[in-house]
Amino acid sequence: LLNQSFSLSNVRDNIQQQDYSIVHIASHGQFNADLKNTFILMYDDKLSMDKLERLIGYTTIKDKPVELLTLSACETAVGDDRAALGLAGVALKAGVKSALASLWKVDDEATPAVIIEFYRQLQNPTISKAKALQNAQKMMLTDKNYARYRHPYYWSAFLLIGNWQ
Repeated sequence: LLNQSFSLSNVRDNIQQQDYSIVHIASHGQFNADLKNTFILMYDDKLSMDKLERLIGYTTIKDKPVELLTLSACETAVGDDRAALGLAGVALKAGVKSALASLWKVDDEATPAVIIEFYRQLQNPTISKAKALQNAQKMMLTDKNYARYRHPYYWSAFLLIGNWQ
């Protein structure tokens, strides 16, 4: 869902009507020690931790929990004593089996390269999510097409939380 279609009601309707094994949210957000000020931006609203938990909760009600939630915005795995692992931690609490999130501000050009390679690796059913992420990160180091992203800043922000299989 892009631009105007990335609304809270559209996301909720899609999650309620279809089974998704992977949900990817690529939007800017903010993590704050005050949970009321923690959110991901949507077109028409802010996706707070409570709203994210309710959205993901729909999948567990249907007995089809989301296998992987990717939060490729900046600092989506950053937490504190009140909200361990940030938005990704909330997703796990709500029933997602795994979350891929970032520990710091990510580069807008490098992030799609890492994530696309991660998904490409995931298409191999013999590779775990952890191995797919590792392979994607190694690709940033070794593939000449990604030479400009060799520095760890570009690829090492991503953290896989939950079920690594």
